Amino acid sequence: MSSSPAPLPPNLDTIVQKFKRRSDPKKRYEQLLWYAKKLEAMPEAGKTPENKVHGCVSQVYITANLEDGKVWYQGDSDAQLVKGLVAFLIEGLNGLPPAEILEVTPDFIEETGLKVSLTPSRANGFYNIFQLMKKKALALQLEMSA
Repeated sequence: MSSSPAPLPPNLDTIVQKFKRRSDPKKRYEQLLWYAKKLEAMPEAGKTPENKVHGCVSQVYITANLEDGKVWYQGDSDAQLVKGLVAFLIEGLNGLPPAEILEVTPDFIEETGLKVSLTPSRANGFYNIFQLMKKKALALQLEMSA
């Protein structure tokens, strides 16, 4: 295992840099709420048990589709702050090939400074959302190569 993580995809890196510049936890929350407002509505049909993020206090759903070899996520949560975390990850990972998503390590969560601002259960939820997104990318990659 290499000591330095793979470089972040450009969109995800841009978002991480925005959060790094905000030293005030309140500003980070405001940024998350802004992302939550921008998130496209998720069709109710996607809110199924296999799309539910486990280990989250809130209700969180993530779907993933493959178009032209790239992954497109949709997501939703019943909590605004968590919805912001979902939107952050979707904006950072949408439009990437599955292999690129699978290379992203969760280290970037630390870099944002959000872990300090979030309650332990929310920080854990953020990680679980990210892990489900990677799991869905892997499933799509396996589908592609089948």
